[in-house]
Order: sequence, then structure tokens, then C-alpha cells
Amino acid sequence: MSLSIGIVGLPNVGKSTLFQTITKKQVDCANYPFCTIDPNVGVVAVPDNRIDALANLSKSIKKIYATIEFVDIAGLVKGASKGEGLGNAFLGNIKEVDAIIYLLRIFKDESIVSTQGIIDPIRDKEILDTELGLKDLETIQKAVDRLGKEIKSGKKEIILELELLKKVYELLQKGTILSEINFSQDEREILKPYQLLTLKSRLYVLNGQEKDLDQGVKEIFDKNNWPYLIIDVQTEFLASDLDEKQRIDSGLSAQSALNSLIIRSYQLLGLITFLTTGETETRAWTIIKGSIASQAGSVIHTDFEKYFVKAEVVNWQQLLDVGGYAKAREKGLVRSEGREYVVTDGDVIIFKVGR
Repeated sequence: MSLSIGIVGLPNVGKSTLFQTITKKQVDCANYPFCTIDPNVGVVAVPDNRIDALANLSKSIKKIYATIEFVDIAGLVKGASKGEGLGNAFLGNIKEVDAIIYLLRIFKDESIVSTQGIIDPIRDKEILDTELGLKDLETIQKAVDRLGKEIKSGKKEIILELELLKKVYELLQKGTILSEINFSQDEREILKPYQLLTLKSRLYVLNGQEKDLDQGVKEIFDKNNWPYLIIDVQTEFLASDLDEKQRIDSGLSAQSALNSLIIRSYQLLGLITFLTTGETETRAWTIIKGSIASQAGSVIHTDFEKYFVKAEVVNWQQLLDVGGYAKAREKGLVRSEGREYVVTDGDVIIFKVGR
């Protein structure tokens, strides 16, 4: 699965520094076929110690992690929805990503001018929300006008779509963020082709240190259940080449905060990982949470879904604890599951197919 997260923010919030830090962690594309990297795209591996442990167990020649694309989207300015700054080019780029990271400045550095005056992440969030919402209003208005002409056909699906779009238009006029609305699955399928910007899942990254975060701002984020991480982007950029020991010696946490960002971004997309392991490779495979076994098989090869027979499943930790497949089978830990089995995160699977 090709998954992408767009990084958005106002000027001088640290967006370029964050992207440079991410690209330092970029994967070797030799292990990831069909992966073309544009200058503004960084492809990173999702940290996963299960891959390392299983590869060691199986003596795998190769390890392949799940990946995410981070897209550096040109800085937004107030009025982008009306063509200010890069305007439609900026908003068009956001349409192509699966989810959005809002990078909001909380660090206080007088040498880096805030284009909005005082440092206020809530205000900056509202500016971004407004510009994305205005673009969505434009998108929906065009669709409503078009469907208004087509409704004369009396087709039920057109009537339903038009009713939903009018409901969405009213929500957007009130400043509602669509990602915070519990649309039904059917409604989401209708809205999907419109690539609405405020419907995309989002994660807020507060650029600075814990001490920079105003208590009032924290309370607003907590009250609204807005998912956020506090990352000192400049520090992570300077420390991006350090190993664990060097980080600790420098007074930093052993693991980069960027790892937390990558993992949270993966979870943001509603994804889980199943694993395959053997002498050739140990690999993480990305699927949508709730996928059944036959669907999971199709990410390896389309024939796996079409000619699915069964899936042999074992939890990765159990496989590791007993020392491999032979012992796992002996202890009855390897289960035979059918097509409709709902895959769980951390399942190690061998697919059996026939023609």
C-alpha cells in the first residue's frame, strides 16, 4: 500500500527542518520496488522491533519494514483558498495525501520571526482549518450545482449524494472539521472521490519543548481530544546522526522523537501490520485494521485472495518464545484460519493457495 502523510504549516514554523530530519531516515529504495521519490517526498520505514527479532530467529537474508511517505507541502498563508501565496497549488497537493500533520510552532526564538506576530498555536491551527474548510466549501458547491442539474433523472443514488453534500456544506459553513464527524461507511464512500481536505485524519505536532507549551493551550488540545506530539524539531535535526548511546550522552532520550511521529502517523491511518518470516526475508505487510485473511493475502499477490485456501497464523511473540515454527506447531500455537478470519496486528501468517 502506498501511504502518504502531508506536512502542512504556516511559514517559519519549522516545516522544512522537520522534512529534512525525516529524509535523513529515508529507506534504501532498492528494497522497496515501485517506489519513486520526488524531491518533496521522504519514504521512511515504520520502526518495528518485531521485524528485527523474527529476522534473527529465521536468519533472514533481508528485512523489509512497512513504509510511509511524508510529503513536504509548500507553506500555507492566510488567503490560500483565494489564491494567496501558492494558493490552489498548495491545496491541490494536500488532496493527494491520505492524512495530514499540522506543524504548529510553540518554540520561542526571536531570531525566527513569526509571520503572525505572537506565538499562538491555536490561532495558527484555526488559520489552517479555515483555508482547508474554504477549499472544501468550493469543492462541495461545485458538486451541488452539478448534481442539482442531474437530479431530474430521478436516480436514487444522485438524490442520496445531493442530500449528503448539502449536509456537509452546512457543516463546513459552521467551521466544522469533517474528520471529527462520525460519518457512516456508506457516506464516506460517497465523499471519498471528492478528496475533502478537512475529512482527512490529522495529527498535530507542536514544535518546541514541553516548557514552551502554554497550559491553556494544552487544556484546549486535551479537551477536544486532538491527537498531538511535542517535538523539538531543531534538536532532532541536529541529533539525527547520533546513535542511542550518543543521544543518551547528549542528554536526549535513547529513541528519536521522530520514531514516535512515524508510528503515530501509521496508526493515524487506521493501519495494522501482519508479518511473514523465513530465510529469504522477514517482512511487514500493511493492511487496514479489520481486514480479513483473504484481503491480507492480496497485498502479497492478487492470486492469494482469488485462490485462497487457508492461512496458518501464529502470534509473533509466541513464535519467538518457542523458537520457531517446528516448536510452535508442536505446541498447537499455529492456527488454521479461513478466508473470513480478521487479521490482528502482529500475526505471522503463511498463506496456502491453490488453483
